[in-house]
Amino acid sequence: MGSISEVPLLSEKHSGIPQNLLEKAKNAKALIYETRTKETNTRQRLPIIPQGIEKDIFIRALEKLAEQLGKDNVEVNDKPLVDGWYMEHPNTHDMMPILDDEELVASAVVYPSSTEEVQKIVLWANEYSVPIFPISMGRNLGYGGAAPRVRGSVVIDLGKRMSKILDINPDDYTCLVEPGVSFYALHEAIQAKGFAHMWIDIPDLGGGSVIGNTLDRGVGYTPYGDHWACHSGLEVVLPTGEVIRTGMGALPGNNTWQTFPYGFGPYSDGLFSQSNFGIVTKMGMTLMPNPGGHESFMYAFEKEEDLEPLMEIIRPLRIGNILENVAQVRHAIQTIAVKGLPRTKYFSGDGPIPEHVFREQLKKMPIGDHTWLYYGMSYGPPHIRQYKLEIIDKEFKKIPGARKIDPEILPEDEYFWSRDRIAAGVPDLVELLWVNWVPNGAHVAFSPVSPIRGVDAMKLFNLGKRRHDEFGIDFLPAFCVGLREMHLIVEIVYDKNDPAKRKAANDCLREMIDDAAKEGYGEYRTHLVLMDQVADTYNWNDNALMKFNEKLKDALDPNGIMAPGKSGIWPKRYRGRGWEMGKESGAKSEGDGVALTESTKF
Repeated sequence: MGSISEVPLLSEKHSGIPQNLLEKAKNAKALIYETRTKETNTRQRLPIIPQGIEKDIFIRALEKLAEQLGKDNVEVNDKPLVDGWYMEHPNTHDMMPILDDEELVASAVVYPSSTEEVQKIVLWANEYSVPIFPISMGRNLGYGGAAPRVRGSVVIDLGKRMSKILDINPDDYTCLVEPGVSFYALHEAIQAKGFAHMWIDIPDLGGGSVIGNTLDRGVGYTPYGDHWACHSGLEVVLPTGEVIRTGMGALPGNNTWQTFPYGFGPYSDGLFSQSNFGIVTKMGMTLMPNPGGHESFMYAFEKEEDLEPLMEIIRPLRIGNILENVAQVRHAIQTIAVKGLPRTKYFSGDGPIPEHVFREQLKKMPIGDHTWLYYGMSYGPPHIRQYKLEIIDKEFKKIPGARKIDPEILPEDEYFWSRDRIAAGVPDLVELLWVNWVPNGAHVAFSPVSPIRGVDAMKLFNLGKRRHDEFGIDFLPAFCVGLREMHLIVEIVYDKNDPAKRKAANDCLREMIDDAAKEGYGEYRTHLVLMDQVADTYNWNDNALMKFNEKLKDALDPNGIMAPGKSGIWPKRYRGRGWEMGKESGAKSEGDGVALTESTKF
C-alpha cells in the first residue's frame, strides 16, 4: 500500500505537495488508509489491446514510438492497477472506479516533453489507428480521473514532462503555463517571485492542472471563479498533427496573447473545451489583483426549506457584486463528513443516516445545529468590506433563525478556515476528507446547472434527495453560486470495492440525470461513463448540437483517434457499434469493434 509518511513534495515532483501542506497531506493519507480494506492487486496483467488492432501490430507500433520518444517515455500498462490516493494517483485508470477496475483502463502511457513530441504521438496514432487519450495530470476525480473512455487507449500524460510555467507577467496580471502546472505550483511560483499584488483562483483542491481544470470548465472561489472565462490563448495540436495558436497567438510576434482572448475572425477556443478536437499544450490565464484586504464570513440556516428564500436573497446580491465570490451553500451532513471520520462513528445502520443522528452530532460542534451553511468572503479595504457585510447581514437575517457565525469561536481545524484560505487564493488540502465517510471511499458527482432561484434550488434538492433515499445513499449536496447561475454539486460517496455500492451509485446518477433533464436542468460536467447519457439530454431540434459536433469531429479527426467518446462525441468508425453507454449498458463500456481504416487493414 505504500508508506503513510512518504508524500511527494512539489520540489521533487510536478504533482507533489508544497512543503507547508506536507503535514496535512500526511494526515489525509493516513485517514484514507485507515479505512481502506481493498487489497492492492499484485497479479501480473496483460496489456489491453484496443479493439480494431492486432496485438503484434500494436506491440510493434509501441516499439516504434519508443524509438522516437525514448524507451523510458513509453510504458506498457501490464502492471497491477494501484489506486493510490490524491497525491499519488494513477495515470492508467480511474482511482475511483464506478465500473470494474479493468473496464476503463489504458494499454500504455506515453510522456511527451514538448509540443513537437505531442505532434509525433498524434501522427503515430494516425498511422496505426490507435486511440489516444490526453490527460494533463489525471486528477479529474469524481469525473473519471486519468481513465480513457475507450478501453485500451494509449494515455498521453502531458503533465510529467511538460510542467513549465512559461511566463508570469506582473504588469498585465497574466501567466502562460503547460499542462503539468498545478494550482499548487503556480501559487508557489508567484510567491517565490514576490508578486504579492497577484492572486490565483483555485478549486477546492490545489493539486489539479490549471489547464486541465480550465478546459473542463471547473470553478474556483474568488471573484475570478469562472476559470474558462479567465483563460486567454491556447496552443493546440489537432488530431491530424497540425499545431495552431488561437486568438492573438496566431499573429507572429504579438505581445497580447494573454491579454486579449479573441484575436480576429471566428473565436475557436471553445472547440477545445470539454472536447476531443485537439490537445492543448499551452494556455494563458489571467490573474487577480490583490484586493487590499479580505474577510470570510459564514451564516447558518435552520431548516431545509430555508434554501428557497435564501436563494432569492442571494441572487440580486450576487448579480450586484455585493456577494463577490463563487460561494458555497452546503448541507449540514457535509459539516460532519468533512471531518474525515467514517460514517460508522455516528451510525452503523443501513440506508441514509437518519436526520436525528446527524443533528445530535451537530449540537456538539462549535457551529451548532443547522441545515445549511453559507461560506462567503468580502474583499477590499475595511470600510468597503463593512459596507457590503452590513447589507449581507441585514438581508440574510430576514430568514428566521439565521445566524452569523463568529470565526473566533472556531478551532483551527474547522472547515471554515479551509474555505477562508481558498477564497483568498491560497491552495489547501482538506476537501476530499469526506471521502473517508465509507470504507474504500470513492466519489462521483452529479452537477446540474440552474438559475439562482429558490424554486430551482428546491426542485433540485428534492429530486436528489428522493433518488438518494431510493438507492440508500447519503445525500451530500452543495450549491456553488456563480454570477447568474448556480451549480448543484452532489457527491455520491461509495465503497469502490463493493460492486453493489458501485451499481447503486451508477443507477442513482442515471436516474437523476433523466429527472433533471425533464425539469430543464443539464449537467455542466460528468463522469466518463455518463457522458453519452448527458450529451443525449442536450437534444433540441433532433440532436442538432450533437450532429454539429460529429461533423466537426469527422473533419478534424478523420481517422477517429483522438479521445473517442469524450463528451459523448464518437468518431465515425465507432458510431452505431454499441459504444454509447446508457441505462441499459450495465458495467460494459465497450462496443462491438470499430471500422477498419487503411492503416489497420494490413
